[in-house]
Amino acid sequence: MTTTISYREALNQAIGEEMERDESVFLMGEEVGHYQGAYKVSQGLLQRFSDRRVIDTPIAEMGFSGVGIGAAMVGLRPIIEFMTFNFSLVAIDQIISNAAKIYQMSAGQYHVPIVFRGPSGPALQVGSQHSQALESLYAHIPGLKVVMPSDPKDAKGLLKAAIRDDNPVIFMENETMYNDTGEVPDGDYTVAIGTAEVKRPGEHITLIGWSATVTTCKQAAEALAALGYSAEVVDLRSIRPMDEETIIRSVQKTGRAVIVEIGWPHCGVGAEVAYRLQKHCMDYLDAPIERVTSEDVPMPYARNLEIEVQPQIEDVVAACKRALYLE
Repeated sequence: MTTTISYREALNQAIGEEMERDESVFLMGEEVGHYQGAYKVSQGLLQRFSDRRVIDTPIAEMGFSGVGIGAAMVGLRPIIEFMTFNFSLVAIDQIISNAAKIYQMSAGQYHVPIVFRGPSGPALQVGSQHSQALESLYAHIPGLKVVMPSDPKDAKGLLKAAIRDDNPVIFMENETMYNDTGEVPDGDYTVAIGTAEVKRPGEHITLIGWSATVTTCKQAAEALAALGYSAEVVDLRSIRPMDEETIIRSVQKTGRAVIVEIGWPHCGVGAEVAYRLQKHCMDYLDAPIERVTSEDVPMPYARNLEIEVQPQIEDVVAACKRALYLE
């Protein structure tokens, strides 16, 4: 059985269910309690679990991230919410120097089962400092897992899996997707971290995205279908670890690939995907791999420029036409 709920509700269910299942799970961050969450993801949790397990913090990301890491080292399972992942940069020394390395530096004596979660990427006119897609930065760090769900089903399943994981997980949500709705399986539903999913089968070209760009890929696939071409849409879901097998299998079938990301082009996740595809699919490719990214600039505030900077459906369709030699 499934129930249609929003992306926000799916995250709320995942946190609530895991807090019910395991008393070591707690939530900490700015406005998570009495304000019910900056984006209302934690709505109702304070009333259910008390301020012992839903903890409002000062504006001190470095401090409460460090508290969470210490708590994880002694057996608790913290969920640390950043009001936006841009604010995680204030805590980056704790995340990279401690959370990611303590297991290795302690020779396995300490696990760090912690989830750092919150909205990532651009929203609507929030300026360049609040519009950064930081997944490539965190995916660069050994010891961290990086997860980015594109729909309510995966938001719930992946968050539950992240909370149960014995390693630090960077869980990036998209601010523009909190109201999106979709069917979510009932019961104790999880999605394994490190597994991609084919969201739409196709034969002529593979579109690879994650988070909000999966929707862009689906819309581009609809436009291509009107031209008589069948596009397969693959959602990475997990940036690190990355499911090579699914994307390789898809591109070996279609012979063409377009990678779509909101991040900047230089050293982006798409560059890593392209490298892995050319390594394993060289003899199958019928055209060069295409990448569609944001422009290599800080995000403008003006709405017309903000739209121009980010990948749009027409940009993806144009890249597909180049790969299909239609232009």
